[in-house]
Order: sequence, then C-alpha cells, then structure tokens
Amino acid sequence: MALTKIKNPIKVKGEDSRESLGLVHVITGDGKGKTTSSLGLALRAIGNNLRVHMIQFLKSGFTGELYSAKKLGFVIEQFGVDALKQKHLQEFADRTGSFVFQPDIKEKDAAMQGWEHAKNVIKSGNYDLVILDEINCVLAKELISLQEVLDVVKGHGKVELVLTGRDAPKELMDAADYVNVVQKIKHPWQKGIVARKGIEY
Repeated sequence: MALTKIKNPIKVKGEDSRESLGLVHVITGDGKGKTTSSLGLALRAIGNNLRVHMIQFLKSGFTGELYSAKKLGFVIEQFGVDALKQKHLQEFADRTGSFVFQPDIKEKDAAMQGWEHAKNVIKSGNYDLVILDEINCVLAKELISLQEVLDVVKGHGKVELVLTGRDAPKELMDAADYVNVVQKIKHPWQKGIVARKGIEY
C-alpha cells in the first residue's frame, strides 16, 4: 500500500466520551506481536484514565508485563493450568525464561475457569478495556464454546474488548470491528536464537 502524501492540513476529530467504547478487536496471525500489541493499547488506555484488565489463557510463568502492570496499576491474571497451581504464590519462583506448554486436555479446566472469570469481569462494569489474551488459541483448540464467546462479543456493552492469539475463527473475525493479522516474515528462532528476556517475555 502506498503512503498517502499530505499536501494540505487534515483535521481528524476524536471522541473523548466513554460512551464511544464497546468495539471489538481481534489480533491474530502467526507473527510475533499479538500480545505486545494489546499491551500497547493497554498502555494508551491507562494514559487516558481507562480501567484495564487482562486475562491470559494458556499462559503460566514470569513475564515482564506482569511486573509492568503492577507498576502501572492494572490487572493481569493468568489462567494457564500451571499458573492456577501456583496462584497462592506472590510470584513465580522460576524466572529463567523456561516455559512448559501443557497438552491441550490438561489446559481445558483452566481455560473454562478463565472464561467464567472473563465473563464476570466483562459484566462487572469495573473496566473500560478487557483483553482476552490467547483466547483465539483456546477457541481453535475447542477448549471453550465459540458460540458462547460470540454471544458475549455481541452483547458486551460499553467495554472495549481485545481478543488475541493465532488461528482466530472466521466467525469471530466477522463479528469484530477491528481485525489485524500479524504475519511472520522472519523470526530469530529460525536462526536458533532462543526467547530473550524483555523482548519475548
């Protein structure tokens, strides 16, 4: 796509009212940056005094955003099966960057628990922006009902919703207001470079 060259000033009117909230974002694709993009949106929202809550499905373990969120005053909760086992701990003991991806069947109960919690968070009215990180993967793995998620997406009120993860179902993309597909062209893993602290986690 060619860059639009601007010859005369273009004034773009913004909307400051929280009444304009309530749109749905889907960030999917096989490239790096889906969670990162949602965290960028969270940072912008917090800077404008919006209340943000992030629920991470399938994830367990130390990542830099858990600590950034505490400093910025927003909530990130992990609903990976190993995270739920360690929920009583203040933080993960293992901060080495070693992550275990559990078989799908082991993640099913944790995903269901995360989804029930997500519905309550969305309905609570306590948050302006709710991020459901990796929920697209949960749907692709059929760990929770697509129809149930679509019902929430279609009737979630004035909460801005962000749904991340690869393999987003077509029905979800059709129901969304924003759809971004992050495409992998190159990745350091292809050269044997492992995940790096502060960049990948």
